Amino acid sequence: MIHLDISKALFGSEGTMSLHVKLDIKEYDFIALSGQSGSGKTTILRILAGLESAKGTISVANKIWLNEKIALPPQKRGIGFVFQDYALFENMSVEQNLLYAAKDKGLATHLLELTDLKALKNRLPSTLSGGQKQRVSLCRALMNRPKLLLMDEPLSALDPKMRLKLQHDILSLHKEFGTTTIMVSHDPSEIYRLANRVLVLDHGKIIQDGTPKEVLLHQQGSQKFSFQGEILDIIKADVIHIAIIAIAQQIVEVILDEAESKLYKIGDSVCVSTKAFAPTLS
Repeated sequence: MIHLDISKALFGSEGTMSLHVKLDIKEYDFIALSGQSGSGKTTILRILAGLESAKGTISVANKIWLNEKIALPPQKRGIGFVFQDYALFENMSVEQNLLYAAKDKGLATHLLELTDLKALKNRLPSTLSGGQKQRVSLCRALMNRPKLLLMDEPLSALDPKMRLKLQHDILSLHKEFGTTTIMVSHDPSEIYRLANRVLVLDHGKIIQDGTPKEVLLHQQGSQKFSFQGEILDIIKADVIHIAIIAIAQQIVEVILDEAESKLYKIGDSVCVSTKAFAPTLS
């Protein structure tokens, strides 16, 4: 269990803002932090990591990380941090980047195998693609088997196909290593695929807290579209089925009959169109 009750004055383009967050996070949860830029999402990650100071308390598994007397340094918090800009050592090979975090060659090899990077272990970061660099960054963050994995928009610079691949890797590693993960993201489909809980921030306060379905569908609503989309989920509700579909930065619900629910499956690319305001899939 992570208990967080922190406050900090932030200074942005609109002046001073008070960040105040109080919440409990269960072990093994995958939390997505969402909200407008400047609402305090990255600051929360940095405070948890010990990279920024704050007032209040942080306790993880009944161990105090922060209170009036204690401010545990980052290296003693047992966290992994995946940055948006990779933050790799350019003069070290892929394998050396991992071993710098922890001298465990067996674990490094295992992580590289899981993320299809073993063949690249002797390459320098400058010779890798953006997706490959991000996978190295993710592996390095897990080298210490962290209790808490923090990710600050790790996939925002990648193309859609590579984002989907990395989302799969992130979820697989989250489950295998039994971490509690907190990720900043603005992508609704990414949040829906990965998180089991979404926190929406506005001006330093949590304004929504719920499952991805509760939060994202409440925000986005079902709307009229004629675009390509991807089926994220198919939910049975009484005698009907509901397809949850990601279309660019939107998530919509489309009602399916029994035959359609068997025709489509999660992961299918579909064309969502409207006819007399009743969406159909093709």
